[in-house]
Amino acid sequence: MDAKRIAEVKQWEKEHVIYPWKVQGWYEPIVIERAEGIHMYGADGKRYIDFCSGLLNVNIGHHNRHVLDAMQAQMEKLCHIASSFATEPRAKLAKMVSEVTPGDLDYVFFTNAGAEANENAIKAVRWFTGRQKIYSNWRGYHGATAACSTLTGDPRRIPCEPGIPGAGKFFGPYCYRCPFGYKDNKTCGIQCLETLKTQIMLEGPKTIAGIFMEPIVGTNGIIIPPVEFMQGVRKICDEHGILLVMDEVMAGFGRSGKWFGCEHFGVVPDIITAAKGITSGYVQLGLMIWSKKIWDFFCKSPFVGGLTYYGHALACATGVANLEVYHKENLIEKSRVNGEYLEKKLWELYEKHPSIGDVRCKGLWACLELVADRKTKEPLAGYADSKRNVMNEFTKRILDMGLWAFAKWDYIFLAPPLIITPEQIDESIAILDKALEYPDSLLKK
Repeated sequence: MDAKRIAEVKQWEKEHVIYPWKVQGWYEPIVIERAEGIHMYGADGKRYIDFCSGLLNVNIGHHNRHVLDAMQAQMEKLCHIASSFATEPRAKLAKMVSEVTPGDLDYVFFTNAGAEANENAIKAVRWFTGRQKIYSNWRGYHGATAACSTLTGDPRRIPCEPGIPGAGKFFGPYCYRCPFGYKDNKTCGIQCLETLKTQIMLEGPKTIAGIFMEPIVGTNGIIIPPVEFMQGVRKICDEHGILLVMDEVMAGFGRSGKWFGCEHFGVVPDIITAAKGITSGYVQLGLMIWSKKIWDFFCKSPFVGGLTYYGHALACATGVANLEVYHKENLIEKSRVNGEYLEKKLWELYEKHPSIGDVRCKGLWACLELVADRKTKEPLAGYADSKRNVMNEFTKRILDMGLWAFAKWDYIFLAPPLIITPEQIDESIAILDKALEYPDSLLKK
């Protein structure tokens, strides 16, 4: 693409496109023309390593030929038909999903995205239990739609407040910054779990329909809970007839080194919501997956949900081809093995760069938390702090060096496509190593 055309595209964007999650009017995006494997190519020909898999969704990498051929073949036959008709891609995808989900989570409701899956899960738990209240944890994220924003435990919920009624919050584990002041998560007695028990008792357990959680908190810091906490939440739900919903929109489909994040904790939820990795972003698709007891309930009562593009044939065919790639290329195991290698390299950066306060990694899903002072854990940028442009500058520097990674507040998110090799990890780490000299220079002396 020549310089004149690039300028024209940028101008059209500036004049007509509303950017998500951005202050309008000043943002200047890079024009991307194509992508392949782990790489994106700017319209000017510059190559970038996509070390964040788009928005943590392009799990199988860009421009996979098997998926593209499957999409083309489906387009030649059927792209879309009313949801009341059955299609082979929808049936096959539902069956394939049921084969990789834990426990008896065998029943798939199709949506267009993860937020829509969570919206429908809210309906399902309320209808099933006859209760109204929904609990979710601070720092969790469940989507940008109205109800999902209410469940979200970060400032992105604020523009939607007061939100839906009946939503409550609890503190999940964030052992690096324990909200209860413990310095060692081995001696805290899982205080966050004990506090949740008290909250539920005071709230009235028979008024709570569901608890919504990410098995591993995603865009608020890749926060990995202790196994005991997750198993404790499952036990609480069982004791009080509360449904446990695992938001696997980010964690699901291999990102964490297992098919689903909940498997790390030996916990089977009542509902899984998923999206992102089911099609790796080639076409929009989300899932709400029920256990048998919920399926049995709605066999006697209609589930009121579904939009025009429910079970879209082209999207489902794309999902089928994606799952075939996961299996054929052994991507779940690669995520685990190469994730261990990535974590090793990140801890090496920790030893070298005092601006890194903590490293958290599970599979090919990692976060560097930057601090102004490692001893006091003072954040480098600060929670929900838009006044300091430290992370914006950091992101610009790695982009200039050919690496795309998502940064927010004092977090740097690293989530490359599951096809990445150790050599490509090394290339990316070398860029991060150089760029981290900048936050190091800002530390308090």
